[in-house]
Amino acid sequence: MAEQNIEQDFPAFTLADPIASPTPLPYPVPPADEEWQLPNGFANVYYAQGTKGVQRPVIMADGFNLGRSDLDWLYAGLDRDFPLITRMRQQGRTVILLGFEERTASILENAQAVQAAVMRTIAEQLGDARLTVGGFSMGGMITRYALAKLEMQRMDHRTGLYFSWDSPHRGGVIPIGLQAFAHFIPTLPGMTHPFAQQMDSPAARQMLWRHYDKESGEVRVDPMRTEFLAQLDRVGGWPRIPRLLALANGTGNGTGLDVPPGAIALRSTGLIGFPGTTFRTQATGRGVTVAELKRLLPPAARTITTDGFPELDGAPGGTLASYQIVADALKKSGGTADLRHPEICFVPSVSAVAIRDIDKQDDLYAEIDNLSPDQSDVDDFICSSTTTPHTAITEELGTWLLDRLPH
Repeated sequence: MAEQNIEQDFPAFTLADPIASPTPLPYPVPPADEEWQLPNGFANVYYAQGTKGVQRPVIMADGFNLGRSDLDWLYAGLDRDFPLITRMRQQGRTVILLGFEERTASILENAQAVQAAVMRTIAEQLGDARLTVGGFSMGGMITRYALAKLEMQRMDHRTGLYFSWDSPHRGGVIPIGLQAFAHFIPTLPGMTHPFAQQMDSPAARQMLWRHYDKESGEVRVDPMRTEFLAQLDRVGGWPRIPRLLALANGTGNGTGLDVPPGAIALRSTGLIGFPGTTFRTQATGRGVTVAELKRLLPPAARTITTDGFPELDGAPGGTLASYQIVADALKKSGGTADLRHPEICFVPSVSAVAIRDIDKQDDLYAEIDNLSPDQSDVDDFICSSTTTPHTAITEELGTWLLDRLPH
């Protein structure tokens, strides 16, 4: 029964980007000057240095993870490696960090928090500077939809600049094998593993390019994604009034991580904790095995396959330490792991800058630097000069954004 306890008590984890994960604290996060309660969310307001009141406002929305936003963690994540918030406040800008009561809730629901934050900002603002509104990862999708809907409703959002930072405009990618594994982890009756909650959530189903259905085992475009894209189309797809910017943590030169297709990414090598379970990197073709899942108690084995996928894991894009996170959980449970590819692509560069779809190999690996910028849906964009973690706040990207904020 020890093995059953180990698998049933498998450590809690979710797949999260650097700014949504716990950061090394203490970090000198200042107290907020104002705290707002909003529909489905909340905000912390930080005035510009040496000022009082909301001036030259910048609203920035949190990204995707399970549970309630922690705005201290978000502040630290946005300021620790490159002082993005500090620089904004030094420029005379009020920074409004927007969080959500449940980060895996529907994008359409969490957009209500954005709309409320925009209207409250307008009501409190000193001066007539136009707003900057954007977000990180899914936060960029939520703010995109919210602004577009306000325009459709003929509401004046007074936003002059919209930005998204490594947002999955054409979809994000979590390996199908890992999605299936989320629902393969046994739990006690009436309980659900946090990873399974995250993968089955409305936000994941709306965001992911392809989703594993836990009931049928089918790999598909989730119906919730189809409906979300239809709703996005109904409000015009994008806000039309502000200037649109996009930042990608992946490169624009067509080069991603050195992750060969069809290779072992992670294998559980111990005698306990899903022994023999193997995850492989995504390869092209039909009937491609991406995972062999094995469980001791209750005993089960399952082979997970895909059809017609491009080589997603090594594509140019912002990365997640997806297999590292699972390997750490295996080791924490007392097992052992052969980890060969800890990090893989999560948001392809072409998705982050809205220039190509990710269905086809040639588009996924397109050399964005050599494409006409007019092919993108946005007005201006930047790809990282090197592959960096999803939503990592680097000096290169941070400086680029700061230089383009309204004067």
